Amino acid sequence: MKFTKMHGIGNDFVMVNALADPPEEASLPELSRRMNDRKFGIGGDGLILVLQSKQADYRMRMFNPDGSEAEMCGNGIRCFAKYLFDRRMITEPSLKVETKAGIKSLKLLTRAGKVEAVRVDMGVPKLDRSDLDMHGDPGKVIAEGIKADGRRFEITGVSMGNPHVVIFEDALENFPVSRYGPAIETHKSFPKRINVHFVKVCNQGEIVTRTWERGAGETLACGTGACACVVAGVLNNKTGRNVEVHLPGGDLRIEWTGDNRVMMTGPAEEVFEGVFPI
Repeated sequence: MKFTKMHGIGNDFVMVNALADPPEEASLPELSRRMNDRKFGIGGDGLILVLQSKQADYRMRMFNPDGSEAEMCGNGIRCFAKYLFDRRMITEPSLKVETKAGIKSLKLLTRAGKVEAVRVDMGVPKLDRSDLDMHGDPGKVIAEGIKADGRRFEITGVSMGNPHVVIFEDALENFPVSRYGPAIETHKSFPKRINVHFVKVCNQGEIVTRTWERGAGETLACGTGACACVVAGVLNNKTGRNVEVHLPGGDLRIEWTGDNRVMMTGPAEEVFEGVFPI
């Protein structure tokens, strides 16, 4: 199976063109586990398939390293767009991509025929508890107390097609993400698990984040999570609506517009191509 390794600010993916010969559905979880294994496979934070769509230009499916399927991936969809553009599978610097979280509109920012960044309309954030698949009474989850691994946290919930909780933490640099991330991800309040983000607010227009991704562990970046962090910042009166988000792998510009849509702008890079034995 031919593949292309790509990354969006360190969030890395194995891209497979499955237009002509899509893998068997039953094989996809195990294929993702094998390909994303960093010791015995290619290594990545997800397997992304390029597929045909009847509703958009193309369809994207993304599988986590543990074999579970994600609804959406912000960094992955930017890589998806660059992959198509570089291979002349699209001729215009804009496209629509079908995902499990709905159809996303993308604009490629190019210079001299090369993609410098991709701007993605991530859609309207969903804020009800049910959008997080979280136990409890209906309504928004803003600075709500939860106890995990012996410590109390205040969580704010935001769904960007996939579910996130955001926790504001000033001492972020040495914070034990690998301890508390999985404790919250698998908390009994979240029967389908949850993505967890720890955020330090620098000022109204700048934040620093660290992420524990559902099914992947701590990653260098999470696009949908960066969007959720900015929405949570606004809901808690900690940030403005146009924010530079610093992640371990790089920076994203996130804007929560006046018409309630979240726009994400950031880079995508190709690393190498290869063939994987299946």
